[in-house]
Amino acid sequence: MESPQHFAHIGVTGRPMVETGHVTVIRQMTYQPVGRGAAAVETLTFHRLRELNDGGTQRADFHVLAVVDAGHGTVTVDFLPYGLGARSAVWIAPGAVHRWDDIAEVAGHVVLFVPTAPVTRATRELVADPDRVAQWSVPDADWPFVDAARSHLLLEASAPPVGASTELPEILLSALIARLRPPHSAARPVNPTFRRFRSSVETHFREHHDAGYYARALGYAPRTLSRAVQQATGRTAKAYIVDRLVLEAKRLLAHDRLTAAGCAGTLGFPDASNFSVFFRTATGMRPGAWQSMTAVK
Repeated sequence: MESPQHFAHIGVTGRPMVETGHVTVIRQMTYQPVGRGAAAVETLTFHRLRELNDGGTQRADFHVLAVVDAGHGTVTVDFLPYGLGARSAVWIAPGAVHRWDDIAEVAGHVVLFVPTAPVTRATRELVADPDRVAQWSVPDADWPFVDAARSHLLLEASAPPVGASTELPEILLSALIARLRPPHSAARPVNPTFRRFRSSVETHFREHHDAGYYARALGYAPRTLSRAVQQATGRTAKAYIVDRLVLEAKRLLAHDRLTAAGCAGTLGFPDASNFSVFFRTATGMRPGAWQSMTAVK
């Protein structure tokens, strides 16, 4: 995606990559507020997104929330394809590697916002939830409310930032998120112990790979923590940590084009060999093979 020139707050940086005779630019998109009254929310249509999109892989430090009115298409988020259809929504969290594969026939809007933009406790918890699904269909009964919330947000986001109006898009973004009600990917109930564990893993997974560390840090017996994680996810605490490390490793290999040594340093492994063994055990592939498979040509 090229830099949205009329959205002054979105900056895009590119890193050239030379590979098998092809030169590709992998883009890192950053949210860059301009001035003290800069908005924390930006909006654009899918028509404008098509003008900006070059079909490349992107990784943003802000949230991307799309609401589809009509048409069909696809988007890839963290290496998984998702369909775009009428009355569906897509939520791409900061750090996720994504690519708009096919949006030629899609109509709707995209909302870009920083993690701190929502103003209510419930919507901030949704924004911080790493297990929120990436794509879902909006129930017919909910659609009129979603449409109304979006329309009000679009109207306020287009207004000049005068006085308190700079806060209104954030308030209306919260209303839209609340009306969209993004589902949680875990079928089991999320308990407070797991919430604390999940938050701690998200903060420390690069330095600490041992489930025992999180049990000690959170003040739980290892068995208590393991039971809570199993109840919430169906996985052991160790498997949850491994899955988070693998996801970040895939992002670093595919988007940042890091070597095994670079991934080892970033993710807290002693050396490239140790990381390579970990990655191959978890995925069945060598890091270099994964990187080649996901290369943008």
